[in-house]
Amino acid sequence: MERRDANGRARAMRFDTKLVHGGMRTDSAAGDLVPPIHLSVTYDRFAQDPARYYYGRGENPTRENLETCLAALEDARYAVAFSSGQAAGAAVLSLVPSGGRVVASDDVYSGTHTLFDLFRARGVRVDRADLADPVAAARALTEPADLVWLETPTNPVMKIADIAAVSDAAHRHGAVVVVDGTFTGPALQQPLAEGADISLHSTTKFIAGHSDVLGGALVLDDPGLRERLVGHRTAFGGVPGAFDCYLVHRGLKTLSLRVARQVSNARAVVDVLTASPAVGAVHYPGLPEHPGFALAARQMSAPGSIVAFEYRGDVEALMRRTGLFAAAVSLGGVRSLIEHPASMSHWSVPRDVRLAAGVTDGLVRLSLGIEDPVDLVEDLTAALAVAARAERSRG
Repeated sequence: MERRDANGRARAMRFDTKLVHGGMRTDSAAGDLVPPIHLSVTYDRFAQDPARYYYGRGENPTRENLETCLAALEDARYAVAFSSGQAAGAAVLSLVPSGGRVVASDDVYSGTHTLFDLFRARGVRVDRADLADPVAAARALTEPADLVWLETPTNPVMKIADIAAVSDAAHRHGAVVVVDGTFTGPALQQPLAEGADISLHSTTKFIAGHSDVLGGALVLDDPGLRERLVGHRTAFGGVPGAFDCYLVHRGLKTLSLRVARQVSNARAVVDVLTASPAVGAVHYPGLPEHPGFALAARQMSAPGSIVAFEYRGDVEALMRRTGLFAAAVSLGGVRSLIEHPASMSHWSVPRDVRLAAGVTDGLVRLSLGIEDPVDLVEDLTAALAVAARAERSRG
């Protein structure tokens, strides 16, 4: 994405400028600074010269504006927007032929587990491995694969995988590498720059940022892959509506500002958790003792705003006692959330699979919002103290 200076020379826009200006061109004679929302689902062929738009399931100007911005943020040629992160993930898996093989991170979003089960029923082999472990990753990639599905940081135990190393090994077998970066968004991690082929986002989360719209997106450079993914979207109908695209695009403009505050809040909350006797292990890649600390510092611009920890008491009692942290699934929004993966976001994952991936019954996940950090710290500290007193009285 380029701009022109006073002398007409091309200048590349920096990330935050792309957030504001990406995909904001308008042909309106009124001089709108915000492009109009195109709600029409069909188009007059003879009003166009040449004809470009036919039907909303295939083409929509508002959706294209969002895609232009998303592609620019990762210095990519293409982005393909979907109605949800799940729809985007299903499109990626459609690239794998029947009888093909997928290598996937062992600790992934529960909806991704569901997608894998559906595609197994269609003859796709899915092998899970701890891709954050270089030895396990190398072992998993010794035989050919069609697709490598990498989630980093993982949901919910925050493992960090080496995108460059995994991509290099996967490409030696001709595999396509997709990185689910929903926990980071493009402000904190750029998978394509590390060698991945496709960057997957649930735009519901950090990108839209306000917990009021569903969406997904794939960002990539390969025109052949783009054609197949757009073809899948058009055929299966997983397209976002124009107003949804507008909301995602509007939320996107404040991404850097929101993420900076969220990361700062996460650091403040981590200090509370590591000091609490009611808390066991704290999973946060910004902690020096985290196994992926050095790698996260290399391939992420900041350690993120998702924190997981082992709680030694009654998890439900703790969640009921927080005032500012809503007990709800999802993440990346302006409001802070607390959730129990085993009974909420990952309830549908078989217990043995959950436990093998580190999702214990005492694991709690926080998504930090943009509230004042002092209020969040006070709220969590008080909840931990009250829950601890209740535990002692029962004992």
